[in-house]
Amino acid sequence: MDDMEQIYQQHAQTVYKFLLSQTHDQDLAEELTQETFYQAVRSIGRFDGSCKVSVWLCQIAKHLWYQHLRKHRREGPMPEDIPEVPAPSAEAGLLEREGRLDLLRQIHTLPPDAREVVYLRAFGGLSFREIGDVLGKTETWARVTFYRSKEKLRNGGTGDEK
Repeated sequence: MDDMEQIYQQHAQTVYKFLLSQTHDQDLAEELTQETFYQAVRSIGRFDGSCKVSVWLCQIAKHLWYQHLRKHRREGPMPEDIPEVPAPSAEAGLLEREGRLDLLRQIHTLPPDAREVVYLRAFGGLSFREIGDVLGKTETWARVTFYRSKEKLRNGGTGDEK
């Protein structure tokens, strides 16, 4: 059991950041992180060592996240009683929202690997090393993929280099 505690100490932050990048909800990310390690303890016998432990844990976390999404879709729409923080002005709020939506639309046009790297880096706050571990690639691959994706987004998705 000491091994599992050591695994938790080494990888809990990576799993949490991965889930936070997916959920955008700190409480849910914490809850799913705990559930991830619970499921890992239950299924440690099925871990065959063909990938890094962090990759295996993030795969468990991803499946739990998808399970959570499916469950909540069946339950119906989420309650709308969560108070919103008012924007400084209606115009500023609209422009900010439009800018964010436009950026998300552009990110969505990226190839799947590039899109995931951008999400994990920009919204999840993961380091390039952590991104490489999660996706089963190298830190350098994560850096290069993020840089190229950022350049593509900066150029309006055309891929033209300046």
